[in-house]
Amino acid sequence: MRRNLSIIITVIIILTLAVLSLVFSNYSLTSHQLETLLILAIICGSSMLYCFIVGEITNNNSQMDKLWSILPIAYVWVVAARSITIRTLVIAVIVTVWGLRLTYNFARKGAYRLKFWTGEEDYRWAILRSKQPFTNRIIWGAFDLFFISIYQNLIVLAICLPALAVMDSTAPFGAMDYVATVLAVFFLALETEADEKQWKFYQTKKEYINEGKSLEEMPTPYSYGFNTTGIWRFMRHPNYLGEQGIWVAIYLFVLGAGVGTYYIFNWSIIGCLFLIFLFLGSSTLGENISKGKYPLYEKYQSQVHKYIPIRGFDPNR
Repeated sequence: MRRNLSIIITVIIILTLAVLSLVFSNYSLTSHQLETLLILAIICGSSMLYCFIVGEITNNNSQMDKLWSILPIAYVWVVAARSITIRTLVIAVIVTVWGLRLTYNFARKGAYRLKFWTGEEDYRWAILRSKQPFTNRIIWGAFDLFFISIYQNLIVLAICLPALAVMDSTAPFGAMDYVATVLAVFFLALETEADEKQWKFYQTKKEYINEGKSLEEMPTPYSYGFNTTGIWRFMRHPNYLGEQGIWVAIYLFVLGAGVGTYYIFNWSIIGCLFLIFLFLGSSTLGENISKGKYPLYEKYQSQVHKYIPIRGFDPNR
């Protein structure tokens, strides 16, 4: 009940901020920005078509997952190439480091192949396809088109729009920009550490499985089935926190550029808000799957917050 209430409150906050940003934003774009936006829209539209067509033909719906970390690099460098300022270059470098790291993390899980349409598919898509109403091919096709191919591509474009918003700003690189840079580096480090711990945990667990051991035969904490090592002991989704935090930090450059109304609102905030909304649904889906697989996961949920390290997991408590 408490978890449902927290989800409802989070949704209300996100939607309220989104509405406020739309109400108080100044939508006037320069011709330079509009020309740049057209280029970004062409890339985005091409990606939508690719993800849907290839996903439907191959029945591998992780085409957008493969592009998630690559497209933002292209978007921000298109902006930086058309407006070379310290602010756009710093954003481009941060996003590039983020994208290369995330691409590497996805690649070592087997996502990329020379036959680019193949590779490991995110396990959640297969689970969704096996559940009603998605067992219906038409319904799944509509979901693939509108959610996976269109909606997720729009979010990836939207999280990069702060770079577009600041490209014609003449404000000097100031205190808010330094805050944004420090926060982006912090969240990048957090996400990197979380993914490394996750990778090492599941690689070791995989070795035990290959030895023919069941969960009950594995040593603690591998016998739990899910990761509770390192920072995962104190947060259920440190990698998600890092991912969301990076893009909130990127938005702060907009405020540093002085293009936010009331020092807060600009239309480009929509990207990070809807990314948070996306992760809300993604984390809920993942946790429901984990609860069905691992008996201790519900206790883990009750003791450990999604993002706030209030206390650590203790299976004996």
